[in-house]
Amino acid sequence: MNKKEIKKIGVMTGGGDCPGLNAVIAAVAKTAVTKYGLEVVGIKNGYRGLYLGEKQIVRLDAAEVGNIIARGGTILYNSNKDNLFKYPRRDKNGIIKGADGKPIYDNLSQVAVDNLNRMGIDALVIIGGDGTLTSGRDFARMGVPVIGVPKTIDNDLNLTDTTFGFDTAVSRCVEAIKCINTTGLAHHRIMVLEVMGREAGHIALTTGIASAADVILIPEIAYDIEKVAAKAKAALKSERQYGLIVVAEGVSLPTGGKTGVETDLSPDGFKFKGAGDAVAEAVQDILNNNRDENGYAISDTIMDVEARCTVLGHVQRGGTPTAYDRILCARYGKKAVEALMDDGKVSDMVALRGGKLVTVPLEDVIPSNDMHSNFRPVDVNGELMELARTLGISFGDR
Repeated sequence: MNKKEIKKIGVMTGGGDCPGLNAVIAAVAKTAVTKYGLEVVGIKNGYRGLYLGEKQIVRLDAAEVGNIIARGGTILYNSNKDNLFKYPRRDKNGIIKGADGKPIYDNLSQVAVDNLNRMGIDALVIIGGDGTLTSGRDFARMGVPVIGVPKTIDNDLNLTDTTFGFDTAVSRCVEAIKCINTTGLAHHRIMVLEVMGREAGHIALTTGIASAADVILIPEIAYDIEKVAAKAKAALKSERQYGLIVVAEGVSLPTGGKTGVETDLSPDGFKFKGAGDAVAEAVQDILNNNRDENGYAISDTIMDVEARCTVLGHVQRGGTPTAYDRILCARYGKKAVEALMDDGKVSDMVALRGGKLVTVPLEDVIPSNDMHSNFRPVDVNGELMELARTLGISFGDR
């Protein structure tokens, strides 16, 4: 499909919410309208909106998107449970399961394609992470022109240096630690902050370095809880008499195994929960079970160690985006439309590579149907890891 055939673009957001979604929507709409004279519509509620059709469509013009660049959330709403290629069958009791106890799935993708054709939408700009762009790749395989925009606070999408939302999420974490530090210092405690990121440790690593953490625990590195406790003890014995541990939600329990629960309502069937609390409890127990001859866990002013966990949760993905993310979003949105109109791309994602905007094939961004393999982990031999170690930060390496 060449640029003369594209007259109407649909924009949608999918997956978890993320600071900067509205800034991308605004840039896509303004670029399409002012530079190319296109009609732009928004598709509400992610892929569910594609399935429902016309009643989920809103017109996007310059007036509609004129002042949304700083707003958090998305004016189009999100859904991370509506994979139309694998949609769970439902009845009044919820998800229907087969004799094996697993959900029964239907492929509803053709309904969405038929709706796009009926509404005259010639191409889609899909703003999302690995799950959302997996479906984007699959719609492109069905002949729908698709340009993806890399969205996730986790910063773990393949083939782009940075996803929008990451800078804002890290900034939220660093601000939270400024508050945690004061109470930790006041009581000579070990403070543990659990951050998001699922199976990638980018948020934890960047937050920990920016906050002078004593320990950073990430899924990419197996840790020894005894070594974590030893580093915490050294921090309490220092002049500061306070320790900070940043934990990525996807790390294993101190005793091994995943932390969380299986659920039919999660896109990949698992909800992470409890890593930070488990680390805090284990460190506290180890240090209090190894007292000196006076019965002191650390000293005469720290007779008993207290380790407290704060789970920052969805604070990381809400609120207004940072200035960096707003600019990045505007760049991504503009490039997405130009990729369609000037470059003739029909199955690609815009990406930031070495400071420059490029396009990369969706087939390379999402090379597998296994959600657990379509992400970019922390490079354990990379510059940031080396920096952290140089600064004296421990990863509790076994």
